[in-house]
Parts: sequence; structure tokens; C-alpha cells
Amino acid sequence: MAKIEKLGAVKGMNDILPKDAPLWDYFEDTVRGLMRAYGYRQLRTPILEYTPLFKRGVGEHTDIVEKEMYSFTDALNGEALSMRPEGTASACRAAIEHNLTYDGGKRLWYTGPMFRHERPQRGRYRQFHQVGCEALGFAGPDVDAELIYMCARLWEELDIRDVQLQINSLGNAEERARHRADLIAHLEAHADVLDEDGKRRLHSNPLRVLDSKNPAMQDVANAAPKLIDYLGAESRAHFEQLKRLLKMRGIQYEVNPRLVRGLDYYNLTVFEWVTTRLGSQGTICGGGRYDGLFELLGGKPTPACGFAMGVERILELLREGDVDPKEGVDVYVVHAGEGALQLGMQVAELLRDQGIEVLVHAGEGGFKSQMKKADASGAAFAVILGEDEVSKNEVTLKHLRDETGDGAGSQERMPVSHLPLRLLEVFGFGNGGDED
Repeated sequence: MAKIEKLGAVKGMNDILPKDAPLWDYFEDTVRGLMRAYGYRQLRTPILEYTPLFKRGVGEHTDIVEKEMYSFTDALNGEALSMRPEGTASACRAAIEHNLTYDGGKRLWYTGPMFRHERPQRGRYRQFHQVGCEALGFAGPDVDAELIYMCARLWEELDIRDVQLQINSLGNAEERARHRADLIAHLEAHADVLDEDGKRRLHSNPLRVLDSKNPAMQDVANAAPKLIDYLGAESRAHFEQLKRLLKMRGIQYEVNPRLVRGLDYYNLTVFEWVTTRLGSQGTICGGGRYDGLFELLGGKPTPACGFAMGVERILELLREGDVDPKEGVDVYVVHAGEGALQLGMQVAELLRDQGIEVLVHAGEGGFKSQMKKADASGAAFAVILGEDEVSKNEVTLKHLRDETGDGAGSQERMPVSHLPLRLLEVFGFGNGGDED
């Protein structure tokens, strides 16, 4: 028989293994609590969308659309489809399609996998995950500040430090048009210094030339006209109010004139949270205002602001910190004999009714080997059932960890009916159950 080739995952699309799940759960639970605290409601959109959505919503002349999207033609009906590279375009499409803002603004959030065909590296993968927020239908800087508040609170709750906030204002369309003309003239005057990417973007997306990491172009970029110098009274007032609201919350920030977005529907506030702890992948969250996107996607004019954060990058920071999310269950049930197995499964259901997490030993094994597995499971307690316990409808409760209060190794015998209350009242497990 020919040897069957072993298949692996697609490069840059990684499995999340059980050992990593507690950290993901910890992060996602923290995010859900944060969203509830600010009144944001979850939106779930498809992974597949029509390709024109991203050409309009991300930008036809961006690297994402030109080089990185997973796009294909559906063989059944000839439709051009793409796996979503980000979440904002999908959220706005859903809001337009379902008329979500007909009765006023909406605060939405989403999480899930995104896809970009780029070279995998630390913190950057072909399948990656984002958490995003979109505040739709709100025009003032108060909502811009609220989104930044949310991020700051998340870093506090996760105990993530060494993160810096950078902000800038992109003004309005007229102000950007005047700046764009002067920027192109400046770059054309230094065309001999521009690399191939800079020359390619010179007229299609000149703001992105300022983002270049090419050391040879830094002097030209630093000397370029600054968009913030072109702001009129309204745009300046919006930016100043944002800064006042950040100062009121005690959030430190740096105004970075080179922080830009390359597409015309972006306006006013733009911000990023950056760290020096992840090398070149230092941006962990980016956001800003995009009041022109709804019209570009066929909707009514709707002010909007949002952010997206890279989950894998944030988890990298958490792994370097002191976060120690709970692993394993609360109780491991050890049993010997058919009667003990049946009673053990009944006991496990009683405990689960009270919100206690239980793992019942499966398969063969004597008491010694089962106790080794109980200890390795991370459980705080072992519930032991043998012939004697079954005959008396009792259990033996063994403490596996010092932190349970009575010291590792201590044990006690009690009727089955007492076990849930013993765990709940004495050791504080579970949700307290339902009171009669």
C-alpha cells in the first residue's frame, strides 16, 4: 500500500491548540465585558463577501487589495468573491443592507478571523484575528474619545504596559485636497529619492508614501507638508475637543503628523496604539473616523468612527506579562468499578448543575494512575468513588492544591448530597445554584 502523505495546515494559518485556549478565553471574556460596559452590541458578518466591497471599502490602490486578498471566481455562478481582509467594510455593508441606523446611531463590535496573503512573521499571519468597534451615526469627537477610552481601559484590565497612543487629524475633503496637491509637488521635486513603491503611489495614494520605512526616504517624508497645518476652524475645533477629552481621562498621547490614512473617505480623527515590544509589528490597534465610507458603499451619508486590534499581537504581549489564566477543571472524578462509574457520572451532573467544572475519568486505570491524571488535569479537587463509597452513597473529597485551604493531600468523606454545598459554600466554586 502506498504511503499516505501527511497533510499540514496552510502556511500562515495556525491551529489554536488546547494549551493556548485559556489565554484566548481570558482575552475574549475581557473584551466581551468591556463591550457590555460601553453599550456596544455584537455584529457577526460572513467571512466571504463580494470582492467589489473591499475594492471600495479598503481601497483599490492599497497593498491589501492589490496583493494580499484571497480572491477567486465562484465556479458555480461566476461571482467575484473574497475572504474578508478586515471588518469595517463588512460592518458598514451590513448596516446599509439592514438599515441599522434608521432610528439613530448604533454602537457595534465584532471579532473573528481575517485573511491576507502576505509573508507570515511574528504577529502577522495569513489567517489572523481582530476585535473591532464601529460607532455608526455619531459625528462628534466625544465618540472618537470614547473609542480611545475603551482601548485604554482594555490595556488596564489586561495589565498591558509600554503602549503609546498616537493621534492626528486628517481634516475634511477640501483641506486634504489642498494638502495633497502640495504633497505631490514636494514628492515630485524629490522623485530621485523615491523608491519604486513611492513612485508607484506618488499620484494614486501619496499619503502612503509618508509611511515608508525606507531609510533613504525619511528626510523627504519628514520635510513634507503636514496635513495638520491645513486644517480649518471646524477641523481644529474637533481635534482640540478630542485632546481635551483625552486629558480629562488622563490618557497620554503624542500628536504624530505622519499618522495618516491613504483613502479619501477617512477624515478628522486618526489614532494608533503602538508598542516597542513586538519589533516591526508594533501597532496593536488602529482607528479613526471614516465619514465618507457609507456613501462610497451606496448608503446614505453617515458619520462613523471605529478601531480594529490584532488579537495575536495582543496575546504576544500577554504571554510576556504575569497573566495566568485558569487551566483545567475544578473537580476530577476518580472511580473503580461499574457502580462507581455510574455514581460518578451522576455526581458530575449534580456539580455541573451548580456551575462547577467536572472531568470524569474515562477509560481503564487503577486509582494510582487515575490520581496522577487528576493532578495533571489542574483540578483543585478529586472526588474518589470506590466500592465502599458506592455502598454508602458517599464520596471522598481529596484536596489536590494547597490553595484550597486545607492543604494538598487532605481529604474528607461525606454523603453525595452534601458534596455540592461543601464545594460551593466552603470553597466558593460555581454560581451558587438555584435556591428553592
